[in-house]
Amino acid sequence: MIGGVLDFEKPLAELEARIEELKTFSREQDIDLSREIKTLEEKADALRREIYDNLTPWQRIMLARHPHRPTTLDYIQRIFDDFIELHGDRCFREDAAIVGGIARLAGRPVTVIGTQKGRDTKENLARNFGSPHPEGYRKACRLMKQAEKFGRPVICFIDVVGAYPGIEAEERGQGVIIAQNLAEMMCLQVPVVAVVTGEGGSGGALAIGVADRLIMLQNAYFSVISPEGCAAILWKDASRAKEAADVLRLTAGDLLALGVADEVLPEPRGAAHKDYDAMAGAIKEALMRHLSELCSIAPRKLVDKRYSKYRSIGLYQVRESPSLPRQEAASHGE
Repeated sequence: MIGGVLDFEKPLAELEARIEELKTFSREQDIDLSREIKTLEEKADALRREIYDNLTPWQRIMLARHPHRPTTLDYIQRIFDDFIELHGDRCFREDAAIVGGIARLAGRPVTVIGTQKGRDTKENLARNFGSPHPEGYRKACRLMKQAEKFGRPVICFIDVVGAYPGIEAEERGQGVIIAQNLAEMMCLQVPVVAVVTGEGGSGGALAIGVADRLIMLQNAYFSVISPEGCAAILWKDASRAKEAADVLRLTAGDLLALGVADEVLPEPRGAAHKDYDAMAGAIKEALMRHLSELCSIAPRKLVDKRYSKYRSIGLYQVRESPSLPRQEAASHGE
């Protein structure tokens, strides 16, 4: 990646740079180049569609991990009003890898929770590179139960490669709190909407991802394991991550077809980091639409529908064992 441009984006970036040069030259020299600029813009639009409509799973993962991709706090700033961040799990400490608090969405009080990555080395160290410790998930659980108490819908933003796997995290109950969050979220008697904005890796994503509606951005992914982790386990070779990405079926389109995701939001100009405001506007519209429907459902029925949704994901077959021949059956004491 050079200057935030991925290899497959270079032809488009060069063309867009040429368009900006012509616009600048036209203004400075007071020369009408509108026809030439329009022709290049049409060419850029066609090239943009060709590139972003035909990305491989690995290329989408690269976009999901783009260092300039909007974070949870970027979206909170643009989507919600009067956000008040709440801290701590009331058990051990604050975890900056998960942010959460109360806010208003078009006047409706809501609880907002999301994983948060850093922009630079200093911020990434402070936020543990966006990988939450157990206390982060305990904080999330505390805020969800608080939301249920006061009847506020819960909105979760997911962008995490996975929960922090360090020894100290396991000592403080990382697996236990993830399991507890799954159980608590399944039974929350308020609407829950989750938005996968970038990476959605393993239990770290699931721990705040049990929802009535799961929305995914076009270039986000949601998977039981990262491609690198999958390749390392299956083939003992993490360098085969691209191959693993192809077989995991982790893209937004795959998950919509499988019934895991409920909606996929197109990204402006092919990638969310190219227009924060437009991406935030699309997410806000989707949140308002889904909450308008969910808030009209009675709490008990809401829980039942959530349970049925997850029970219906996936397919399985039951095959009876073939009958044993009489002589063989007798030898088995039948």
